[in-house]
Amino acid sequence: MLAKSDRDRVKLIAFYLTQFHPIPENDLWWGKGFTEWTNVTKVGPQFAGHYQPHLPADMGFYDLRVRETRREQIQLAKLFGIDGFCYYYYWFSGKRLLEQPLDDMLGDRQSNMPFCLCWANENWTRRWDAAEQEVLIAQKYQATDDVEFIKSLMPFFEDPRYIRVDGAPLLLVYRPQHLPDSRRSVEVWRQYCAKKGFPNLHVACALTHGNWDHQAYGFDSGVEFPPHNMTAANRATELNFFAPYEGYCPDYKDVAEMYLARRYDDANSGFRGVFPSWDNTARRGARGTVILNGTPENYEYWLSEAIRKTVEDYPGKERLLFINAWNEWAEGCHLEPDRRYGHQFLEATARARQGSNYMKWTHSGIPAEASDGHEAQAQFTYFKVKKKNAASRAWKKMRSKLRSLG
Repeated sequence: MLAKSDRDRVKLIAFYLTQFHPIPENDLWWGKGFTEWTNVTKVGPQFAGHYQPHLPADMGFYDLRVRETRREQIQLAKLFGIDGFCYYYYWFSGKRLLEQPLDDMLGDRQSNMPFCLCWANENWTRRWDAAEQEVLIAQKYQATDDVEFIKSLMPFFEDPRYIRVDGAPLLLVYRPQHLPDSRRSVEVWRQYCAKKGFPNLHVACALTHGNWDHQAYGFDSGVEFPPHNMTAANRATELNFFAPYEGYCPDYKDVAEMYLARRYDDANSGFRGVFPSWDNTARRGARGTVILNGTPENYEYWLSEAIRKTVEDYPGKERLLFINAWNEWAEGCHLEPDRRYGHQFLEATARARQGSNYMKWTHSGIPAEASDGHEAQAQFTYFKVKKKNAASRAWKKMRSKLRSLG
């Protein structure tokens, strides 16, 4: 049993998505008023017992332009043991997207939550409507981009709330594979930081899209990013879907054990990662990934074990552990309270910090209702009728309004 002081050395950092407010670019590409909530609400269950849609509870369909919302998020996160947020940073050769909540946080001293940044250095595509080949804004990686990029980060690095590793500001890069010359980029970043009074910079690459080797890119460490790089068995053929399904449905237990089996040390520096649950059918539809048995109990056990292994890998040292995510609602991946589980994932986080009482996985295998064809058909019929009735009510309301207008 680990001592509380050992567990307290592991700081929990949750990834944070800022796409919960309208911006002109999204209005142009997706339609007026588009935010991440647009994706969240457009999907239903794919099989009996499938939990969709994920709908928010405490804070509702919030707008991140509202300071009070961000402050409430911070208060809630800290109450249940989250030590910091890692915000996605969208930068395209000087052009930034979704920057307003992040910049407002920087200027708001009442947003008293430690934070770091993850450069989301992918092309911005139409992946939300399954057209990933259509590039809306490209990462050009121009000759001056290395300097201009790191220059843009200085106001964040200079903030006393910014998260540091051994005194060095921590910067994550989501797709190091896309950098034309990653070693040169890192060197330019370090040199610029040194000129600005930062003797060192800790650069960590997300272990995504097949990448397990941060050293190949000249980075200081890697950050696990589940569910990326999964090798777990696809259980989709054992489920009774309402309609043809082409996606991936592994078991939470199998995914978590794959990550827990990895080992890290000073020679192979890595930060562990976990997720509470995962289901991106809101974005991907019948080609989505649904992690079966993503329950608060299973998450608590995984997080507790990940903390324990982090302490074993780095005895006596302070380390970070990343949670994917605070608010990835369209990927069914959020600690924020929802209408089904309420605060249960947050409460599981707090218990895992102390050392969970769970000694094994609570839920595994194919849920009974998910393989029952009769139950599947009954739920599918119910969902179709529910949608039809909702549409009928909306039409009647509109018709009444039109009549009132003459």
